[in-house]
Amino acid sequence: MSESEQPLSEREPLSEREPESEAGGLWENVNTLVVAVLIALTIRFFVVEPFRIPSGSMLPTLLIGDHLFVNKFIYGPRIPLTEWRLPGLREPERGDVVVFEVARSRDGAIHPADLRPELPREDFVKRIVGLPGDTVEVRRGRLYVNGELVSGVETGDSFTDESGRQLTVKQEDLEACRHHVLDDRRMVGLEQAPLVVKPGRYFLLGDNRDHSNDSRGWGTVRMQELKGPAFILYWSWDFNGGWLEVLNPLTWWRVEKRWGRTFQAVSCDPVSESAAAEASSP
Repeated sequence: MSESEQPLSEREPLSEREPESEAGGLWENVNTLVVAVLIALTIRFFVVEPFRIPSGSMLPTLLIGDHLFVNKFIYGPRIPLTEWRLPGLREPERGDVVVFEVARSRDGAIHPADLRPELPREDFVKRIVGLPGDTVEVRRGRLYVNGELVSGVETGDSFTDESGRQLTVKQEDLEACRHHVLDDRRMVGLEQAPLVVKPGRYFLLGDNRDHSNDSRGWGTVRMQELKGPAFILYWSWDFNGGWLEVLNPLTWWRVEKRWGRTFQAVSCDPVSESAAAEASSP
């Protein structure tokens, strides 16, 4: 017997069936949203994480307003709320541009996060120049690693920073990693007396050497605080404002977009074996 042929008293009232159907559809949408959020969080915690460049300490490699992805899988992702790391593909290498956590006190001072665990943390980005066991020294603007001067050759180019300062562009070779750094001839930045990097820690410098707050000022960073190497820019524009400005359509219209930097890799230029040998010779 079809439903239309059933006695009226045996039929399920329409008013009782509709809310049940609506509740089922709502629950299905909630499940889908929860799964999507869990997938996004898993990717963020264990695979890649976005990061925005807020300062000029890594000029000319990274510009203010660059947005990049950090590869957390390379060094092995850290399990949230613990100091345990899953196995990675390799150890951090000299020349890697990495995002890591530091602690900041109320007066703005920076500290290694493990030495001040009670303070709030924030992300920094710098370049690894000293590995565990290395001796690092910065004297009169020159970098020495294990007693050897790191090659720095002027390219003949200059770079104008956000304050209008004209800075000299140099080419620096950190073993197999060739990259550019900036030199301000009007001043000498932070110096570093010979320091032996302790096991499990890393010494990091900004590429804008005379205008960078880095390991020369606040010390080395543990492996546990390294999130991973930066590997690609996914967006870049000449903007360093807050979220309210981002939501304003006029901001997107007025601000210069750097389309040429989109999907640009954050990597070193290769150094030939002969060039590396020549740089390391006295």
